[in-house]
Amino acid sequence: MPSNRSKLTASLYAMMSISFWGVSFVSTKAVLGKLDPYSLLVIRFGIGALFLLLIVLMQRYRLLVSIKYVPHLMVLGILGVFVHQVLQATALLTIDASSAGWLISFSPIFTVILSILFLHEKMSSMKAIGMVLAITGVLIVSTSRSGQSFHIAMNIGFLLMILSTLNWAIYSVLLKSLKIPYPPIVVTFYMCLLGLILTTPFIIRNKGWESLSLLNQSELAHLLFLGVFVSGIAYWYWAKALEVLEASKVSMFLYLEPIATLIAAVLLLNEKVFLISVAGGIIIIIGVIIVNGQLVPMLFRVLKKKRP
Repeated sequence: MPSNRSKLTASLYAMMSISFWGVSFVSTKAVLGKLDPYSLLVIRFGIGALFLLLIVLMQRYRLLVSIKYVPHLMVLGILGVFVHQVLQATALLTIDASSAGWLISFSPIFTVILSILFLHEKMSSMKAIGMVLAITGVLIVSTSRSGQSFHIAMNIGFLLMILSTLNWAIYSVLLKSLKIPYPPIVVTFYMCLLGLILTTPFIIRNKGWESLSLLNQSELAHLLFLGVFVSGIAYWYWAKALEVLEASKVSMFLYLEPIATLIAAVLLLNEKVFLISVAGGIIIIIGVIIVNGQLVPMLFRVLKKKRP
């Protein structure tokens, strides 16, 4: 059984992944004005694969994998990298970054259902309470945006984002259940490489490289961030978190994604922050802590320290 320290470390990995993915909606939206979705993905995967390869070589991991696990890596790469990123990038053509952030937060619902069905994980009353709190927090944050009620038009972008949440739940459960006996960094490298291979024909067809000269320094920085931190480090850390924690628990961190998106929107797009948004964010965090079974031990330690 994993120790409390290893669980805390895994939780930190998951939080970092979510932070990068939350910001990615803003960065993707910033670059899509000049790059088509497929060209953006090719460059992202290329930067990510190169970065991960350098880490693998520096840490002297073996790149060779057994032929037995090649189908596993291909399935994970297609679902978790290629299909997932294509769905999201295409959706962002018709919906804004903030809406995408709110929608992806509902992926844990699918993950919990799949984890119960296929990983035999249990749905405790505390986990259910934490999930309800987290969903409530997401709704509070989303309805507070610009003082307007939360509304997303029923268009193709909305449907694609919903599909991406289901797809991500399937990917997370598979990544946990397949138990590929290789370091997460190696698994992530091959997934990113597969994403690069699958999307390369699109950039050739669209001559996407010609649009790179149109990007300014800020947009190039967004592109570099998407490649290194979103396509590389975030996937790597997510896999590391799933090594220790249950898939349903790791998925709960997705409720924090709207907070990361909101912060990025404020810092990069100068959007306003409302007090009710902060309150909703706190509720989300409390819900995630409850789901991961940390609230009761934390309260116990606090009460113990206060005893004379």
